[in-house]
Amino acid sequence: MSGSPDAAAHWDGAYTAGVIARSWFQQQPRMSLLMFDRAGVTASDSVIDVGGGASPLAGALLARGFRDITVLDISAAGMEHARQCLGARAANIQWLVADLLTWVPPRRYRVWHDRAVFHFLTTADDRRRYLRTVGDASAPDAVAVFGCFAPDGPQQCSGLPVARYSPGELADQFGSGWTLIGQAREEHLTPAGLIQPFTWATLRKRP
Repeated sequence: MSGSPDAAAHWDGAYTAGVIARSWFQQQPRMSLLMFDRAGVTASDSVIDVGGGASPLAGALLARGFRDITVLDISAAGMEHARQCLGARAANIQWLVADLLTWVPPRRYRVWHDRAVFHFLTTADDRRRYLRTVGDASAPDAVAVFGCFAPDGPQQCSGLPVARYSPGELADQFGSGWTLIGQAREEHLTPAGLIQPFTWATLRKRP
């Protein structure tokens, strides 16, 4: 996750509070993998999962034969949780603890994945910095997969305000440099048993 100067402490607290406090948590990254498949993402592609601390996606990609996987999260606690879940397999992943809004990408990736990060960026300046980072970190003709709260989703999550998007509204944030190539809706069941509507969108970077 990303955001204010005390964001790391906020998200460390969310991870240490237990799974119920992490309403976005899911046991299986079903929608992420579905959007990857629909976009033609293969095991030969490099993937960065932003805000991926404790996400099951990295493990699922390893099981599919992916070997170039990076996970970035502002929370060291989230990263440690993810490593413990993967055990020895964690050595096959590059782990980056950083604030996405100030991070300088050292390389470019073929696939950018963001489930439940972008909707926490509620100011134009934060979104601008995020979009600049996506551009710097993505290869020509890259694919970006996003899962954000839908227009009828919650207005707050983990004690923070959120933005909500339809697929078209999300694509509009990225401008003419990206093309919307896929979309879906998910009724996410939280660990507390509540339903959170998610918008899923896949964008392709124009060369």
